[in-house]
Amino acid sequence: MKNTCSTQTIICFGEILWDVLPSGKRPGGAPMNVAYHLHKLGINTHLISSIGKDTAGEKLLDFLKGIGLSTVHIQGNKTYPTSEVLARVGENHEVTYDIVYPVAWDYINWEPAYQALLGSAAALIFGSLGSRNLHSRETLLKMLDYAQYRVFDINIREPHYTPELVTELLQHCDLVKVNANELNLIAQWYDHRCLIETDCVELLFERFEIKEILITKGSQGATYHTRSYSYDYPAYPVNVADTVGSGDSFLAAFLAMKLTNEHVEDTLDYAVAMGAFITSQTGACPQYSKFDLDRFIWKRKMGMNDGQLV
Repeated sequence: MKNTCSTQTIICFGEILWDVLPSGKRPGGAPMNVAYHLHKLGINTHLISSIGKDTAGEKLLDFLKGIGLSTVHIQGNKTYPTSEVLARVGENHEVTYDIVYPVAWDYINWEPAYQALLGSAAALIFGSLGSRNLHSRETLLKMLDYAQYRVFDINIREPHYTPELVTELLQHCDLVKVNANELNLIAQWYDHRCLIETDCVELLFERFEIKEILITKGSQGATYHTRSYSYDYPAYPVNVADTVGSGDSFLAAFLAMKLTNEHVEDTLDYAVAMGAFITSQTGACPQYSKFDLDRFIWKRKMGMNDGQLV
């Protein structure tokens, strides 16, 4: 199996929270989920976010410390609470979210130390939700000025976005990670006739200075586009437990491989496998080791598709 360990650093900016699932509360938020899986894959990772000065915030800090993630850049807010999100799992394992506003991560402050941190980091990952409020958005935009490689994990959540917000962030990114529905929605803001994936991708490349577009497609796998070529990769078949955080784990695995300059086929294979592995378990951040992931991949390549760890 590939060794994804790297001496490089990745920074994740935005929301950290408690996902309130039918099975109980679990730590979540796309930036935290990505950071969790990057850390599992041996990547030095920093989270920049904010929690309330409350019990929920203390428990989040305990969780992060317990898994070895740095909490140095997790700010504390005396005015706004730690975020909790009610997640509902519906038919076809689709998840909907009730996201309270405002909360602590809506008020992430700029810190002078971020300039040097960003200057030495391999990538900055951010989304649209974490910048729904002007205060955190202004912090993010300042960070983007110093970032070396900017990864926009769009993560559209109703009603916490506007076309204007997403458009602004698309003007400041190198790689966009998006699901198929989000790609269609965004492209039609600019041209309502845009219905085919290749046309939507071409439109975004023409309109923005994006270098790469990464599209997740659930059971249909994923596609990676650059301005010169495209590459499709099929999904790994699994028994789905839930889809919470599967896209976040996919992105983490993709970036972990990209940092070590692996071939695009190997990179997509690893990313798709990670997404399937997390989908076969409950919650966005299940306990696992890299050995568990590698064994899962080996079993799939051997045709053992029961979706269970052994």
